Amino acid sequence: MRWLLAPVLLAAAVASSSAPLEVYGQLPSIEQVSLSPNGTRMASIRANAGERVIEILSLTDYKVLATLRIGEAKVRSVDFANEDNVLIVTSLTTVPIGYWGEKSEWSQLQVYNIATQKTLTVPDTTSPPDLLTAISGPIVVRRVMGHTILFLDTYWGLEFSHEPIKPALLRVDLTSGAQKVIQVGSSETLGWLVDRDGRVVAEASYAEKEHRWSLFVKRNSEWEEAIAEQGSVDLPSLQSFGATDDTFLIALVKKGRSWWSSYSLKDRTWGPLPDQGQGFSTPIEDRLTGRLIGGSYIDDYKHAVFLDPKVQTNWDSIADAFKEDHVRLVSAADDFRKFVVLVDGPKLGYEYELVDLDAHKSERIGYVYEGITKPLEVRRIEYAAADGLIIPSYLTLPPGRTASKLPLVVLVHGGPAASDTADFDWWSQALANQGYAVLRANYRGSSVTLRHSEAGFGEFGRKMQTDLADGVRYLAQEGIVDPARVCIAGASYGGYAALAGVTLGSGVYRCAVSVAGVADLKEQLKWINKRHDADSSREQRAWDRFIGVTGPRDPKLKEISPIENVRAVNVPILLIHGKDDTVVPYDQSDDMYSALRRNNKVVELVKLKHEDHWLSRGETRLQMLQVMVAFLRKHNPPE
Repeated sequence: MRWLLAPVLLAAAVASSSAPLEVYGQLPSIEQVSLSPNGTRMASIRANAGERVIEILSLTDYKVLATLRIGEAKVRSVDFANEDNVLIVTSLTTVPIGYWGEKSEWSQLQVYNIATQKTLTVPDTTSPPDLLTAISGPIVVRRVMGHTILFLDTYWGLEFSHEPIKPALLRVDLTSGAQKVIQVGSSETLGWLVDRDGRVVAEASYAEKEHRWSLFVKRNSEWEEAIAEQGSVDLPSLQSFGATDDTFLIALVKKGRSWWSSYSLKDRTWGPLPDQGQGFSTPIEDRLTGRLIGGSYIDDYKHAVFLDPKVQTNWDSIADAFKEDHVRLVSAADDFRKFVVLVDGPKLGYEYELVDLDAHKSERIGYVYEGITKPLEVRRIEYAAADGLIIPSYLTLPPGRTASKLPLVVLVHGGPAASDTADFDWWSQALANQGYAVLRANYRGSSVTLRHSEAGFGEFGRKMQTDLADGVRYLAQEGIVDPARVCIAGASYGGYAALAGVTLGSGVYRCAVSVAGVADLKEQLKWINKRHDADSSREQRAWDRFIGVTGPRDPKLKEISPIENVRAVNVPILLIHGKDDTVVPYDQSDDMYSALRRNNKVVELVKLKHEDHWLSRGETRLQMLQVMVAFLRKHNPPE
């Protein structure tokens, strides 16, 4: 236990440690930590004697109220609906019984009642057969006439029918147990907004043929279109209520910039957010009203900002107390006097802390990975690409070695519209611990800023690729890495970049590792359209914009598809792919393996059984790390 003596945190520094590969490969020892609304209970996923469990703890006497075994279940979130009910969302790679199509990742909800020790499945498995037992989107909690009510998106469709499954809004009364569909949408419906009294007040939709986004509001029990915007890829997004109950928060991307705006229900006018809200990337909502009470933004780390000055003062005192480390908001009681935070830094390591401002104390909940008490050093670096664009990046360094002439792994993030930060990253930390410097570059196309992302349009396999090679040259010029000892690796788009690095160019990398990577762009685009049952879809158009083509028939795809350029390969390649991948099909790696073998190239293929696109299972995540490190040691030894 540590005492918070406003604002000094008294704590001993954590000694640096080196952890075996198995520690990084396992799923976290503790994750998904959540506080109940009044801060008297806490739920989390923990590794307990070799098995994963959901533990629910009383914070008044520190007694364990429940231990729920989850085994290999893919738990996506754990949160409280109220003091007695815990919301547990899991997902499964499957095709629902009685329905057609390829496998997808379907989410399911179970509500565990602490008092009765019973579990409620949502939607109820005894519900009509045309309601799928799966959910999508966020779970909204409201308090209506003394009852805790859940509102959540689910799916409506007839069994053994080729008709599209429709979105539906389900109302679940946790007090009575009653479940009822209160809204059935169309194939165009994106979602609904429910006010503090449990009324459906807004619906967002997108008409694919007309490329038209609409926001409908309820007027005298009738839907009325309030806003309409044209867009083929970038659409407005209905986030939450604004800072007041009569405003909506809408994220917009228009004319080369992105911003949030407030839309008034009273006079139908647009307005700015409060000054503190400028630059938010994710909203923080009031638990029971959905009102905007704060938000987060990302630079090297993720930061929280609150609109209420008193709550901001509370949060600032915590950030100041942990000032030698970075601290991230994970969960908070409704009065914002008790918090769960994730600490990452040289003093306390990588751990969860429970902060009680009323008691002026903080105590460790647990290290995220038992066996890792201190993250390895991560440096922010910037370098100029060949055309002068600045590429913000992060360099993770191996322990106990001078930053000179090091072997390097270029680890490419997926997306590509995503970004790396300085936050703890288990994959790069594991590789650095094996003796490699690891470069994570936010190449053009990354979502650092809208301008940086747009710089990647049309540069798939082109400048997005040379940005990575420019990073290698920069580190070599600085004397940090040995340019003759560099490999490239990544997952999803990062897997494509790894394959492109050794098929579309040569001389930079001595080996490549593709995890769930795209090898055949033409087939990937055809597969996307098949899943959307369309010749063109918004997802395909997003790919087209980055790739610089007009669909799967565009002849330019041949120039930048790794599978079409295997003859250029002169280094070993490792392909790793989950058999249950529903984002990039396993066939992408299987076909690439066959093409490389036909051309007598050095290649290995590792199939991860029962694994999805996100390496969700500890056993196969560790398998991926082990085969990857063995491959790197063979073809680019760190010594």
